[in-house]
Amino acid sequence: MTTVQTVTGPIDSSELGRTLMHEHLVIGYPGWESATLDQPDRSEMLRICIGRIEELQDLGYRSMVDPCPSDLGRDPELALDVAEATGFNIICATGLYKSDQGGHAHWEARARYEDIVGPITELFVSEITNGIGSTGIRPGIIKVGTGTGTITEHESHVFAAAAAASLETGVPITTHTDEGTLGDVQQRILTEAGVAPHRMVIGHSCGTTDGDYHRAIAERGSYLGFDRFGIPFLDDNDRVTSLAALIAAGAGDRVVVSHDSVWCWRGNPWPVGLRKLVAEKFVPTLFDNEIIPKLRAAGVADSDINRLTHANPRSFFESRPLPSLD
Repeated sequence: MTTVQTVTGPIDSSELGRTLMHEHLVIGYPGWESATLDQPDRSEMLRICIGRIEELQDLGYRSMVDPCPSDLGRDPELALDVAEATGFNIICATGLYKSDQGGHAHWEARARYEDIVGPITELFVSEITNGIGSTGIRPGIIKVGTGTGTITEHESHVFAAAAAASLETGVPITTHTDEGTLGDVQQRILTEAGVAPHRMVIGHSCGTTDGDYHRAIAERGSYLGFDRFGIPFLDDNDRVTSLAALIAAGAGDRVVVSHDSVWCWRGNPWPVGLRKLVAEKFVPTLFDNEIIPKLRAAGVADSDINRLTHANPRSFFESRPLPSLD
């Protein structure tokens, strides 16, 4: 067993139980403060989040990772209130988001005068060891991300800091990718910096149906996040086909699943006419209600399906090296 840090304190990895690896209680894109007509009521946020957690508990889940970085509306105190109200294990994150949608302006300004890898590393390590701000709430994972095309200079700084912080603290890393791209580059950057491949989840790998891309990441020993079920950037039937292919190839021990659902929004960024539809799409129960039947229809055994939410998250947090794929 390994100690896993949750917002309410450390637990044994054996207590994780059924786990979703990428869901969000709340998100706020930088600038959300300016949308003064669309700020959520905190009591309403708490009600919504508790309701979502109760839905997951009804399905047998005991834990989730909320990998919201500090520049995307992270609210560790909300996570604490929800966890204490429900008895659910919530693992929050330290980290910074990708350049085009994160809060990199502050760090870009600071980078004019100094190498910011050191200060960002110090920030991550301090939050992990001392807690976020004055809350005392400690993250259990590091979150970093990239956009499309190439990794920006800012993103490179953040990845270097994440690697250094992971090596210093032993806390693993989860990533954001766009459109199923650059995950292989993320993996290379982090491993070249000394992070063991099994200490990272290459997130949103289900953003592509490119089996060669999936297998290359799997063969190099990292976890793949099939963690956007329900989000229509890609058809879920295609995600199921790709996931079934990975399992058939013997890589079912290195895939974790989730939805990347967002339950509350700071400064709601969606047009009023779309908000009901967005709320209907961003649900954390779809994997059980719709995806598991599709996987079974594709010939995936229940034992392989169960591993995605049971054994694999625990193995990830226990830092178990993944075997070579033949």
